[in-house]
Amino acid sequence: MSLTILLALPAAAQEDSETERGFDLLREGSRMILEGILEDMRPMLEEARPFFEEEMLPFLESLGALMDDITAYERPERLPNGDIIIRRSPDRPWTEPEEPEVGEDGEVEL
Repeated sequence: MSLTILLALPAAAQEDSETERGFDLLREGSRMILEGILEDMRPMLEEARPFFEEEMLPFLESLGALMDDITAYERPERLPNGDIIIRRSPDRPWTEPEEPEVGEDGEVEL
């Protein structure tokens, strides 16, 4: 019985190393594919960068200021007329934001 176990150990170790080698090759292949996709997309991303910096970031910042905490809202819903509404979750009632303190010189501490 113990002889059978001793003979099976090298075969199991070889199987594990082959499996590990297979995973390593799969990881390396996936990395190469993703790097290739990123390299192909780089010109498009660079072209789109000004739009995101000039248009999307200010929009998202103003939306964030209005929405306070994104987790307090339900998923957006598109109405039949094309309008999109974002409802506040019923378990997260609206609370008025605190007014910032204005100093004597008119400065506001953010």
